[in-house]
Amino acid sequence: MNRTELRKKIMTILYQIFLYESNNIEYKVEDVINESVKVENDFVNNIVKGVLEYRNDIDKIANKYLKDWTIDRFSKTDQAILRMGIYELVYTDTPEIVAINEAVELANIYSDEKVKNMINAVLDKIYHGEDNE
Repeated sequence: MNRTELRKKIMTILYQIFLYESNNIEYKVEDVINESVKVENDFVNNIVKGVLEYRNDIDKIANKYLKDWTIDRFSKTDQAILRMGIYELVYTDTPEIVAINEAVELANIYSDEKVKNMINAVLDKIYHGEDNE
C-alpha cells in the first residue's frame, strides 16, 4: 500500500475511534488499527497515535483558523481528515505540500464542498504561518 492508500486507512481508523469515544465504547487503539491494516505499519501507527496524543493542541490550531466554526461541529470523517492533515503539517517531516494535498484529496472524496474549502483554508493558513488574532 502506498501512503495515499494508508492515509485513507488512517482516516477510517480515526473515524472509528472518534465514534467509539462519542458513544462511550471501550477500545484499544492497536485493535482498531489491526482491524484496518493487517500488517504492522509504522506510518499508520505513528499518525494515528500522534493525532490522538496531540488532539487537544491540534484542535486549538484548527479552531484558531476556522472562521465562526469549530472542529467539533465537523462530521467525524471531516474531523479525522483535518486532524490528520494538521498533525502531518505541524508534527512530522512530511513535506507541507504533500500533507495539504493528501488531506484535500480525502476531503474531495468524503467531504462536502464547504467543509473541503474550510479544511484547505485551515491547512493553507498554517502552512503560510498566518496569524488569525
